[in-house]
Amino acid sequence: MTSIIKSTLAISLFALSLSCNSSTNQDATKSSPTTDAQGAGQPGVQDDQSAKNVVQVAIGSKDHTTLVTAVKAAELVDALSNAGPFTVFAPTNAAFDKLPAGTVDGLLKPEKKNDLTDILQYHVSVGVFKEDMLQDGQSIGQVNGGNITISKIDGKIKVNGVANVIATVPASNGIVYVIDAVLLPPATK
Repeated sequence: MTSIIKSTLAISLFALSLSCNSSTNQDATKSSPTTDAQGAGQPGVQDDQSAKNVVQVAIGSKDHTTLVTAVKAAELVDALSNAGPFTVFAPTNAAFDKLPAGTVDGLLKPEKKNDLTDILQYHVSVGVFKEDMLQDGQSIGQVNGGNITISKIDGKIKVNGVANVIATVPASNGIVYVIDAVLLPPATK
């Protein structure tokens, strides 16, 4: 008799746990929002409360529309929206305008995607290099495998002797340095 009671109790508890799990799952399904961004990855997450990531910083800047267009064309939005941390040297629209006529349009063509990706990855370091960490003559490895060189004179930061850092913007997944020139990777040998 005791074994019948134990078996009945065990079956009842099992059935109860299934019932609880089922209603919990249904409640979770009912309460989770359905949006068009569902399945779009990290860039599709709508979050107006948290600090912006490096991509959201660029998207929110009227001075970085060319950079945003290039990042989208190179399909780097997902990578740069992830946790990082990243240090991004972000050229302004005016910096892109300094390139020879037709350069940007040429790089945005699908057949130039590898060249565009190489250039954009030359603007990104893995890790956060805050201003007080940057030293004159410092070499920093970039995502594309190349290195940039920092100059720091009288507190002003310059990259590769050509790009001045004109602003610093913290991001949730790193830091963005706004620069006034596009960094071009050295030709591979």
